[in-house]
Amino acid sequence: MKTNEVSFYKTNEASFARALTGIYPRKYILLQGMVLFAALAFSLSGWAQPQGMAQSATKGAGQAASTGSGQALPVVEVYKSAQCGCCKAWAEHLQKNGFTVILHDVGDVPAARKKLGMPSQYGSCHTAKAGQYLVEGHVPAADIKRLFKERPKAIGLAVPSMPPGSPGMESDHPVPYETLLIGKDGKASVYAQH
Repeated sequence: MKTNEVSFYKTNEASFARALTGIYPRKYILLQGMVLFAALAFSLSGWAQPQGMAQSATKGAGQAASTGSGQALPVVEVYKSAQCGCCKAWAEHLQKNGFTVILHDVGDVPAARKKLGMPSQYGSCHTAKAGQYLVEGHVPAADIKRLFKERPKAIGLAVPSMPPGSPGMESDHPVPYETLLIGKDGKASVYAQH
């Protein structure tokens, strides 16, 4: 570069800086810098990550929760009433057992159940979709993991009604209950006893 070109660039840089500080007084430039710094710090700190039920349980770096056969667990989408606290408690049970859970509040749980394809006679307070299977009611996470390990030809699992002592329905007076495997024909067989 020639000396004339260097002085031209230095002159233009200086005039640009003067023009900029003339338009934006120093206090505004400083304020902008502080806002940018705060935004960067906020996003790097993890505060900007999604919170709540849609967030998966944290595992070691890059590890996904699995069924025990090396397969990753499916995302569980739960269709429930907005007022139902036991449904949220069941979702928390799944999260503690490695599942990623997404809650959907619906105005009509039986209609959601019907739309998904779970026979109404196995109904409970919520219906969930996990991969290609449906999960009705307070099914233990261990039974869902077993389902994905064995992969039977079925609609899915159900714990009809809301038995005290099932996950999300913890009670001082639990009752024995069964997890049912709902076949493609809509007929049930006992999958697990609790």
